[in-house]
Amino acid sequence: MLALLIGVVTGLRTAMPPAVLAWGVHRHWLDLHDSRLAFIGSTTAVVVLTVCALGELVVDKLPSAPNRTIVGGIVARVVLGGLSGAVIATAGSQSAALGALLGGAGGIAGAFGGLRARTGLVRALHVPDFVVACAEDAIAIGASVAIVALL
Repeated sequence: MLALLIGVVTGLRTAMPPAVLAWGVHRHWLDLHDSRLAFIGSTTAVVVLTVCALGELVVDKLPSAPNRTIVGGIVARVVLGGLSGAVIATAGSQSAALGALLGGAGGIAGAFGGLRARTGLVRALHVPDFVVACAEDAIAIGASVAIVALL
């Protein structure tokens, strides 16, 4: 279940869940049991994913930001959602393959659901997209940290 949820969060902000997971593994909050996924806790992975996550927080607010549901956006969300789901499953002593499948599916659901929620809230609340985007950032950060804390 957590693998699916981390995938949904990846659908909102592609790099945030993997960055939070990388920090969790790096700080030994999550144990990947010496699996092939342990690379995510390396200093290099932590730095790269953190820079990507912070960059995404900025780029998402730009008028030129691409739609999250274009092919490249969906592929990134499926891949990083799958990676995040596999990490969550492995840390919970469950099947990495099933975690990857659930995380990837969650990435798709989060991308389309998040886009619909964001555009709907902008229209319903009569607020600038920037306001809703910042709230979405807070949700993605908070949910990523909460999911890691549950393990």
